[in-house]
Amino acid sequence: MNAELERIATDVVDASIKLHKALGPGLLESVYCVLLEHKLVERGYRVEREKEVAIEFEGVQFEVGFRADLVINGCFIVELKSVEQLARVHGKQLLTYLKLTGYRLGLLINFGEELLKDGIKRVAN
Repeated sequence: MNAELERIATDVVDASIKLHKALGPGLLESVYCVLLEHKLVERGYRVEREKEVAIEFEGVQFEVGFRADLVINGCFIVELKSVEQLARVHGKQLLTYLKLTGYRLGLLINFGEELLKDGIKRVAN
């Protein structure tokens, strides 16, 4: 992985852990998303929240393929959850997003965990 992706991943994990320590689990995913976006912008990142990502299928471009929770610097996806426990499908979802965008790395973060470190999954394309 390149240095920029590693730096983004490190900063996202650090900001997420600080957010989780301050607020704990139990808030809506949308709240964590807005707050994490704010913390990453403070760190100098260009962050797009709920970014619509088009997909191409059989040579046809479809404008709304999916919405990525956070796209950082146009190269990294963060998919957020606030659930009791991550399901296998959540990791598969992020991997599909990475494949469709051509991005190489993303993080799946579940703010519903008691300890956030147990709810962070790194997904590579």
